[in-house]
Amino acid sequence: MTLFAAGALTGFLAGLFGVGGGAIIVPILYQAFVFLGVGDAVRMPLAVGTSLAIILPTSLGSFFAHYKRGAVDMNVVRLWAVPCFCGVALGSAIASFAPAWLFKIIFVVVASANAVKLLAGREQWRLGDDLPGKAAMRAIGFVTGVLSALMGIGGGMFSNVIMVLYGRPIHQAVATSAALAVVIAIPGAIGYVLAGLPHAALLPPLSLGFVSIPAALLLVPLSLLFAPLGARVAHATSRRRLEMLYGLYLLLAAARFASEFL
Repeated sequence: MTLFAAGALTGFLAGLFGVGGGAIIVPILYQAFVFLGVGDAVRMPLAVGTSLAIILPTSLGSFFAHYKRGAVDMNVVRLWAVPCFCGVALGSAIASFAPAWLFKIIFVVVASANAVKLLAGREQWRLGDDLPGKAAMRAIGFVTGVLSALMGIGGGMFSNVIMVLYGRPIHQAVATSAALAVVIAIPGAIGYVLAGLPHAALLPPLSLGFVSIPAALLLVPLSLLFAPLGARVAHATSRRRLEMLYGLYLLLAAARFASEFL
């Protein structure tokens, strides 16, 4: 019942805010694992690894849909793909020995920064009129991979912001981020399976490393089922109000994790 509610809420919020990544899934899964009695030592990496497994099918569908419309900037994808893959590999390796608080701190810092940007609503904030050179882009891709693997997200929280701050249209940023999510989710999910194998005694039944098979199987169809309801609510809400709602959600999620340090 707990996972059913988590899947329904994930789908509704994903449809409402137009995202399907770990910024929505990880906090919900974390709370679900609290209710299910999963130990604190493995609760956060289990939520992150399961999130990456859930992101894979949704990001594949999103990428193909955007690619058919010609909205994906494949030059950016090619620049980011390899360094991002390497970053995910490093992040997944860190997950095998990192303490639970590290995952929470990274989520709190990144989610809070994005929440401030959304709540501020300053569209004139720009770093440049076009994306930086190849070396800088590869460095951005690597950092995005590391942080995405540690947060259980598809990378859109970083790549969307970077592309928009460098003057790219939001629709192109979203489409390109969908492609990047595929690059992140595949090695990320595999890496978390391997990272969790030594912790099998602490994990709930039917877990494959740091991936909960029941949670993944339930959340994917349930989130797809409830996403249209959230989308209908979104279309009846102004863009600015949605940005503020999403910013408030990220702040609440960050506060939930930050409260455990008090």
